[in-house]
Amino acid sequence: MFEYAGIGGLIILVLNIWAIVSIIGSGASTGSKVLWTLLVLLLPILGFIAWLIAGPRSSKAAI
Repeated sequence: MFEYAGIGGLIILVLNIWAIVSIIGSGASTGSKVLWTLLVLLLPILGFIAWLIAGPRSSKAAI
């Protein structure tokens, strides 16, 4: 049981790091980047889902 909790936590950590790196690399304003980063850090699962749906995207993703 505890192994799954550890793996789940590791997956959430990796996804949150990916989200934060993407937020920092986006073309959004500095204030927007700070707010999104705080949201992802303070609410790891809900913040990640909110960022996935409505957050700023990396400038590399824009074609």
